[in-house]
This record gives sequence, C-alpha cells and structure tokens, in this order.
Amino acid sequence: MAPNIGLKNGRLARQGGISDTNLLLIITITVFLVMYACAVIFLGAGFRKPQAFFNILNDNAALIILACGMSVVMITGGIDISVGTLTALVCMSCAVHLDYNGGSVLTAMALAVAIGMAFGLVQGYLVAYLEIQPFIVTLAGMFFAKGMTTIVNSTQFNVEHEAFQALKGTRIYVPGMGSINKLGKYVPAYVEPGVIVALLVVLLLFVLLRWGKLGRGFYAVGGNAASANMLGINVRRTRFLAHLLCSTLAGIGGFVYFLHVGSGSPSHASGAEMNAIASSIIGGTMLSGGVGNVVGTFFGVLSLSTIKNIVSSLGLDEAWWTNITVAAMICLFLVIQSLVLLRKNKSKQ
Repeated sequence: MAPNIGLKNGRLARQGGISDTNLLLIITITVFLVMYACAVIFLGAGFRKPQAFFNILNDNAALIILACGMSVVMITGGIDISVGTLTALVCMSCAVHLDYNGGSVLTAMALAVAIGMAFGLVQGYLVAYLEIQPFIVTLAGMFFAKGMTTIVNSTQFNVEHEAFQALKGTRIYVPGMGSINKLGKYVPAYVEPGVIVALLVVLLLFVLLRWGKLGRGFYAVGGNAASANMLGINVRRTRFLAHLLCSTLAGIGGFVYFLHVGSGSPSHASGAEMNAIASSIIGGTMLSGGVGNVVGTFFGVLSLSTIKNIVSSLGLDEAWWTNITVAAMICLFLVIQSLVLLRKNKSKQ
C-alpha cells in the first residue's frame, strides 16, 4: 500500500515521514560538514582558525542574499539571471551617488533598494501578468543592467566618502573565537556588517517560507500551479511577488557587496547569478519548483565557497580546476534531486 501523502507548508511530503525539502536540507548540511571537517583535518591550520570560517561569511554575505532571493523564485518554478549585473549596477550607482553627487550612506541604501524594486516590478509584471518566460525576461534585465552600469560610469574607482569608509571598516567581534598569531598575540575573530544583514535575510525568509501564507503560496505554485489556483491562490500575484522579492534582495545584496569591496566597477559581481543558482541547487532547491529551503541555500553558499578554498589549498589555482570541481558538485546534487523526485513519484503510486 502506498504511504499517505500530505501537503505541508506547500511541500509534498509523506505523512509520518520526511519531506523532500527536509531530506535535501539534511543532505546539504551533511555534505558541508563532512567537507569542512576533511579540510580541517587534512589541509592544515588555515582551516582550523575560526576566522577562516568567518572569512567565508565575510566574502559571501552578498551571495547569500542573492542566492536566497534566487531560491524563492526557483521554488515558484521560475529563475532570475539578472541578479549579478543588477548587483554591479547598484554598486556603481551608489558609488557615483556618494562620491560625485554628495549623497549620504542612508540615501545610498535607499537607492540600492529602489533599483532592486524597480527591476522586480517590471520583471515580475512581465513574467506573471504577461506570461513571458522568466529566462527571457531576466536575460533582457541582465543586458539592461549591464548597459546601464556603463552609462552611470564606465571606469572602476574606489569610494572615498568618509562615512561610507567608516561603515566599511566596521568589525563585529565574536567573543571567544579568536586565535593566537605567530607573534603570540591574541587576534579576535570578526564578521563584517554585511554578514549580519545576510543572516537576518536567511532568518526572515525561513520564517516566511515555513509559516507565512505567502511562503506556502510559493511552494504551492511551484509544485502545481493549476492545483494552487483551485485552492484559491492567486498564481499571478504570487509569481509577481516572488520576482519582486528576488530583485529587492538583489538590491540589498548589491549594497552589501558594495560595502565589502568599497568601489564601483562594471565588472563587479561577474557570474554572481550563476553562483546563486549553483548555491540554490546545492542547497536543495529544485529547478522544477515546489521544493527548497533558504537554510539549505545558506549551506549551499558555504559548500560552494569551501570547495573553492579546498581546490586552492591543494595548489590547483588555475580557474578551470575550480570550474570543473563546481560543475561536478552541481551534477552530484542534480543526481540527488533526481533520486528524490523518483522517490516522490513512487510515493504517488
């Protein structure tokens, strides 16, 4: 007899069993912990210092935000490939606003969010209400953002705004997690402000997706749009809000990236959209929609960064080794997702 199937938080799950989302989450966390433990054991002291882990967070705070927004769209069965160039546009716009237009840090933050929301409103409307394929719409958005970045300013420059530099240099120290350097001096571990923003985004989205009505709508639409419509869910509005949320998060992530690098450049965040998609897949978000978890996406970003650091530590500094390793990792998780889908199909019988 086939096991009972229930819809919990918009996710197809076995009653009395484990949902597909939770299964993929467990696999992702396990893979990351095993990978990082092997790095600590076999690759020396570089991975043993707490600051090594915090540096992963510092370097990838913006990517965590972008990937979480990407996961929301992918859960609804869509995709957004404009988030990388949108990040570059936010960086350049904020840099010009601060150094050339006499803006403040607060107005720069507002500008970043406004740019993200503007993209979300247009792209969300085209996808949800005009029913144009998300890939085509966001491809156009990617090229538009890339062109607009060059129009705003075509050269790279470092921001010299005093208040911004003070914020950029802010460090949040983690008690009891420091280490002793070669001179015998205690060095406290720290995270940058962007890490706090990223963790808050993960927390808020986790609550939204797990307990919020809108979050359940995302899962329902991605799982089966026709069934969601029969349940009284406004499918168009849900897809529109998913793209609006993703682009708004890209604006926030863009400012976090800007805060980390402290400059404007047309080449900033190159390939960030691919890394966001890869992190979402590694984190257990299915391209087919209906399954995903931002906590898994968070660990997907950590796993992606860790594997890159491991490859570099092994002396394989050439870019192709990193690309090959990341490709193998994505293929592994796609195979795992296929097995989970097979499990789901068998449970329906």
